[in-house]
Amino acid sequence: MLKVQEIRELIKLVDQSCIDEFVYENEGSKIKMKKNTGTTVATIQTVPQVAAQAAPMIQPAAPVAVTAAAPVQEAAPTAAENTVASQTDTSNLHKITSPMVGTFYASPTPEADVYVKAGSVVSKDSIVCIVEAMKLFNEIEAEVNGEIVEILAKNGQLVEYGQPLFLVKPE
Repeated sequence: MLKVQEIRELIKLVDQSCIDEFVYENEGSKIKMKKNTGTTVATIQTVPQVAAQAAPMIQPAAPVAVTAAAPVQEAAPTAAENTVASQTDTSNLHKITSPMVGTFYASPTPEADVYVKAGSVVSKDSIVCIVEAMKLFNEIEAEVNGEIVEILAKNGQLVEYGQPLFLVKPE
């Protein structure tokens, strides 16, 4: 069974993402979260281990209200990306995209220097960032040899699957 802090983290991630429904099952426990018009509601259902108990226990979590600031924060990077895309010819640039939903980190630790900056030269196996999902830190590689033209995500920003993170001018 997940700990309360892990469930809160899941609620936060679902709340900040564009997905409308999330289901997690493990060892007879089931967590189902749905977004409904501005709120996220989590339901935890535990399947009893003893056959004598016929009814499952249902423990609804407190609804998490989505503040008006959350959609504005999500919309701002999108508008910035559209502006940058219209100003820069991206047809010859390679996009390094996020392979998962998670949190973007530009450096291995808060105190360390960033992996890459605009103008940095990278090779295929160069680590350009970390995407953290469910407390797992996944190192993202450049995929191509070239020069970083632009960093499209901000440190600590929630990123979606397939979201462009970097623009690279291939060699």
